[in-house]
Amino acid sequence: MITVAGISPSLDLTYLVESLRLGAIHRPTSVVRCAGGKSLNLARAATAVGADVTVVAILGGQTGTGLARSLAAAGIEVVAVDTPAETRTCVSIAAADTGELTEVYEYAPEIPVAVWQRFAAQTGEALAGRTGWLAVSGGAPSGLHPTALAELVRLGRRHGVKVAVDSHSAALPAAVDAGPDLVKVNRAEAADLLGLAVETELVRMAEAIRERTGGMVVLTDGDGGAVGVDDQGAVRVGLPPLRGRFPVGSGDSFLGGLLASLDAGGSLAESLALATACGVANALVPGPGQFDPAAVADLRGQVVAVRE
Repeated sequence: MITVAGISPSLDLTYLVESLRLGAIHRPTSVVRCAGGKSLNLARAATAVGADVTVVAILGGQTGTGLARSLAAAGIEVVAVDTPAETRTCVSIAAADTGELTEVYEYAPEIPVAVWQRFAAQTGEALAGRTGWLAVSGGAPSGLHPTALAELVRLGRRHGVKVAVDSHSAALPAAVDAGPDLVKVNRAEAADLLGLAVETELVRMAEAIRERTGGMVVLTDGDGGAVGVDDQGAVRVGLPPLRGRFPVGSGDSFLGGLLASLDAGGSLAESLALATACGVANALVPGPGQFDPAAVADLRGQVVAVRE
């Protein structure tokens, strides 16, 4: 089971256009709408590869109501925590002639303290009846202290579930020091956390983070693949040769696949292989976390994870 803390959801719109020119009117050839933000992308990806997922999400206005309906239609249980502000909208524009993706993302609205308290309480209630993992994904909500995510890590631990963290900037150090069972960040986020050069070897950075948490650490590196470190050492995984035009949500899909496999009892190597296949499959189609599970199965056979 995977419980997802939906801290900063969004309505994600992907416009496909033949070309993109500043100052011009564009008529999309296709539009993809889906429930988005890091947490909801993760939830949809984990569900697609067979995980039992519940989302506790801060949702506001008609947009939030629509996102809740969308998740429920995808077979994801949703606990909606109402907030006064309308849930944000994030836009990606994919130009066919250049292959480039232009992104326009609203900031997540400020979360009042009372809403956050209700959210934490509802998350605790959801965890009381579940096992498995709590996924804490995204940055610290506006209006709250950077330690807010660390509070969620401790909440998960109190309820006896494992906790996975995928965050950045000011929220990440406190969340890491709260002792999550899994930290998944990218190369730049790891270097920033540790105060090291971004070129530092990935396994070295993963081991340094593991010294702070005692849990698994997975670092992604774009086209360079990923490494993971657990109590048995390091695992390195590369990407299959196939590349897609729609990378938005690939990191979230990676984490969704990783947690789905770990929750089902998979080893770190097995889980990294599935995670990589999910991330690559995500980039093949517009709309984050919208990949075809059959594509994941095909790609999984092309991924090699090697324990060093």
